Amino acid sequence: MPDEAGGSVEDRLAPVLRPVRAGNGFEEALEQILQVVRLGLVPGGERLPAERELAERLGISRVTLREVLKVLQDQGLVESRRGRYGGTFVRPRPPRTPDAGAQDELRRRVAEVDIEDVLRFREVLEVGAAGLCAMHGLTDEQAARLREALTRTHDAPLTDYRRQDTMLHLTLAELCGSPTLTAQYAAVRATVNDLLDCIPLLVRNLEHSQRQHTALVEAVLDGDADGAREMMREHCAGTAALLRGFLA
Repeated sequence: MPDEAGGSVEDRLAPVLRPVRAGNGFEEALEQILQVVRLGLVPGGERLPAERELAERLGISRVTLREVLKVLQDQGLVESRRGRYGGTFVRPRPPRTPDAGAQDELRRRVAEVDIEDVLRFREVLEVGAAGLCAMHGLTDEQAARLREALTRTHDAPLTDYRRQDTMLHLTLAELCGSPTLTAQYAAVRATVNDLLDCIPLLVRNLEHSQRQHTALVEAVLDGDADGAREMMREHCAGTAALLRGFLA
């Protein structure tokens, strides 16, 4: 059932949560739930799925899952609440203010990643996904999901825009039909979001992005693979230019 956060919880988590491989259950489960939190698939203040459901989705025991959740709780990312309406809740991120501390955090995050590699890999994945969706076409249900994700970016308040933007791009990646591409995109998008969180939201940039989003979705739904790829390439280039400008 749809909710205010952007589609059903099942739809939001489907691109990221998948059975882990034997031998690295704890590590891979931790990676996937971290992506859920970093991508905003479960917003701050909302509850993660029940332990039984999470364990089944990941293919791990509830004992292992509790060890994963304990790590996230120790890191201040989630909190456990008891009672009838209890569970594990994602902790809201404190509002970021443009100060010296934010700049220090940005420099720290930049030092940990190869920015150019991340941006190029993101472009390859996104352009490919857009082209595949347009080339192979979407079912009526899939097209409705994509339109709904686009609408939510238009309706989102400024404070929730980046999360809804992430959901639109992640939906497109999922709809291309390659679970491997979707998983890789979720990982690279989480890294991009870590960087975007350190720079300001620019209204003019968001307005431009929204026009690109609309043109992109129209190209996909029209089956215009070349147009979809070109619009996505242009859109990724805009984000890359913005990040390079602030990172410089």
